Amino acid sequence: MIRVAFLLLLIGPACQAWAQGVAVKGRLIGADGPVPFAHVILARSEMAAVTDSDGLFTIVNVDPGEYTLKVSSVGFEPLTKGITVADQDLELGDLQLRSSVAQLEEVVVTGTMREMSRADSPVPVEVITPALFRKSPSPALIDAMGMVNGVRPQINCSVCNTGDIHINGMEGPYTMVLIDGMPIVSGLSTVYGLSGIPTSLVERVEIVKGPGSALYGSEAMGGIINVITKDPVLAPKFSIDVMGTTWQEFNADLGVTLSHGKVNNLIGVNMFTYDDPCDRNGDGFTDVTLQERVSIFNKLAVRRPDRKVASLAARYVHEDRWGGEMDWTPAFAGGDSIYGESIATRRWELIGQYQLPVEEEMMLQVSMNGHQQRSWYGTMPYDATQQVFFSQFHWSRRIGARHDLLTGIAYRHTFYNDNTTATAIGEEPFTTDRPQSKPLPGFFVQDEWALNELHKLLLGFRIDNDRDHGLVHSPRIAYKFAPSGKWAVRSSFGTGYRVVSIFTEEHAALTGARTVSIEEDLRPETSWNGTLNIVRKWVGEKRFFEIDGSLFHTRFGNRILPDYTTDPDLIIYRNLEGHGVSQGVSLNFGTRLGKKFRMHAGATYMDVFTEGSGVRSDQYFAPEWSGTFNASYEPRSRTSIDLTGQWYGPMRLPVLPNDFRPERSPLYGLIDLQLKHRIGKFELYGGVKNLLDFVPRDPLMRPFDPFDEHVDDPIGNPHGYTFDTTYMYAQLPGRRASLGVRWTLE
Repeated sequence: MIRVAFLLLLIGPACQAWAQGVAVKGRLIGADGPVPFAHVILARSEMAAVTDSDGLFTIVNVDPGEYTLKVSSVGFEPLTKGITVADQDLELGDLQLRSSVAQLEEVVVTGTMREMSRADSPVPVEVITPALFRKSPSPALIDAMGMVNGVRPQINCSVCNTGDIHINGMEGPYTMVLIDGMPIVSGLSTVYGLSGIPTSLVERVEIVKGPGSALYGSEAMGGIINVITKDPVLAPKFSIDVMGTTWQEFNADLGVTLSHGKVNNLIGVNMFTYDDPCDRNGDGFTDVTLQERVSIFNKLAVRRPDRKVASLAARYVHEDRWGGEMDWTPAFAGGDSIYGESIATRRWELIGQYQLPVEEEMMLQVSMNGHQQRSWYGTMPYDATQQVFFSQFHWSRRIGARHDLLTGIAYRHTFYNDNTTATAIGEEPFTTDRPQSKPLPGFFVQDEWALNELHKLLLGFRIDNDRDHGLVHSPRIAYKFAPSGKWAVRSSFGTGYRVVSIFTEEHAALTGARTVSIEEDLRPETSWNGTLNIVRKWVGEKRFFEIDGSLFHTRFGNRILPDYTTDPDLIIYRNLEGHGVSQGVSLNFGTRLGKKFRMHAGATYMDVFTEGSGVRSDQYFAPEWSGTFNASYEPRSRTSIDLTGQWYGPMRLPVLPNDFRPERSPLYGLIDLQLKHRIGKFELYGGVKNLLDFVPRDPLMRPFDPFDEHVDDPIGNPHGYTFDTTYMYAQLPGRRASLGVRWTLE
């Protein structure tokens, strides 16, 4: 009843606002049919719209007068048209767009911290849009990221289902998450930074694989994920996306925009619930963690002269989850009679950007976030608080005809405290806390040098002053050669670094009742990376083909590694006395055949390992082969069929001594099938998730003895097995049906 009332409160004012004023209407058509998600702007006014999936747009509340209509869309040449608006609605009919030779002229910012077309960027940047997410809807952005080749959501605990993002086999702490270009810098950013962001509010996601420390500092060793939210000026007046599954999962995304003068306000709400315990594999434990999550997002943007940026965004995430034995309730939290793991998370984020009112391009960026976690892992409590403040000022200027200079200063301050040995003085029982309070100032400079029309060179350097490790240097160089709009060759070489994030390492260790042990003062990791990327496109009116291939090699020093095998009750963190390597090749292929069929597929080969004292060890949870695919077919207008999936080859798993479970996972695939049909402003979608019904076997060791009360039984437990939850390489939900509906008012 509360959900229904909440929806009505939002729908009412949105419908009222949409119905007022004179409207300009039309439809955008390309060679292959309607053009969705195109931007339509009335120049010299503050009015705009985005086309829906049928190419239709409506701009409301337009005053009579002369206007210039400007249209822009990925893969099409810009369109400009003069129009005259009278005292009644103006029907423009079908507007034809011509295909662009470049085809992929998305604007990206992540690779160079400057807005530029993706084709011009000397750094390879992958761009994905909500159109891909809608082919297989997920309740959280972290799950949807698995549709990107080389990016893999990893579940780290089969009881609490906490996870992170792996890029090219590297764990979550190696990935930096940005929202609107601002780093959400905290140990669990790849979990709670992506969880709870409504995909309906996402304009695009930019992914850079490989170190980015030359611009972004620590935590950007494995890659960068930049979530770009919709501009409040162009976002729909109202949107709703509601989905449910036969596993009793319920997800709702709501969005509404409000305007007052020069201020536009975008409000987004995400709600997810799953409260039906299920034990299909019969081990006595919940297959999927029960969750209740509410995320509220609010973004304000002020329209200023010369399109200078001024925005302020805030987000709050409230989540409670638990997993454990089927008869566990919150009353048993911390007890030793029924095992359960419960996590209560309260997280807030504040992000601000302001472009100074001067002729030079000067930008001030500020972000703050706080993360509070109250957890029980069996009888082990984990109470932690982390607060991060980040500020950055950068200046961009063109020097001469061929140099684009970017320079800036950054400052980050991290505060962390918990109830463990990491922040305590003395021995148990601890009487004195020693919270960590760590400043990290930095300076960076970058020169993008257009040698001529075909060649571009990027030089960058960053220096950070770490209180514990001194000055840390991060240089990089990138080169781009583009002989035509159909060919592009990019190569880059750079470094990265990472200091240990106790909040991440400690959390990963505590899941499953293991204890963390940091045996020494950990030195910062360093990495050296080289990447070669080649893109080739074949463009035609009715057909389009693209191949995007990359070779990558990263060598790590002082690698910070978890040791699961020395002691089954511990996870020991230490620096590797040797080196680590992440290397491989990835290949993406995309095609469009006529109006009805589109397909994109990718595969990645990885060799991720560490080597010390002459001993080589493969990286945990890093499959040698992996791939993604998605195919869409439109048998008729307004109807489409989507087939999406990921497949993973064998990967090394953390087994116990004398473990009966295989050390390598099997080859497996996760495939989703979906049917979509549009009726007016409504889009109905439904399908089957995990079509092959794949679930991992034996994710828990000794689930019948979670408190290890009978470990020392030489007859019943001759190998000394202990309860363990880390043997987890795929989600446990099996085949399930889903059904949803979307409704958008432009």
